[in-house]
Amino acid sequence: MDSKHVLIIDDEADIREATQLCLEITGQWEVSKAGNGQEGLAIAETAMPDVILLDIMMPGMDGLTILKRLQKNPKTQQIPVIILTAKAQSSEQRQFSQLNVLSVITKPYDPLTLSERIFSVLT
Repeated sequence: MDSKHVLIIDDEADIREATQLCLEITGQWEVSKAGNGQEGLAIAETAMPDVILLDIMMPGMDGLTILKRLQKNPKTQQIPVIILTAKAQSSEQRQFSQLNVLSVITKPYDPLTLSERIFSVLT
């Protein structure tokens, strides 16, 4: 993969910052960040990242709504999405597996292996 551009959509600034640092240092990713759904959708459409890391639980527009909008938009529907979530219940994991997402990473995640995990599901 030549271009390594990831978009992080998460309402928690500290998670966005920590994830950005992890990906820049361990995987040399170019990182875009969005703190809410509207911002994330706009960045996805203009920046066309290689992958989107999407939080599910956010105020306003939640991650499932964002995912549906990304999948309906011809410009963004081909961008792979990885769910970042604190929801680890087996019933929720089953629901996520039916959403046509690339993978689900449960928070808290290991920051040192995050880049490697993303690469492994992209290839």
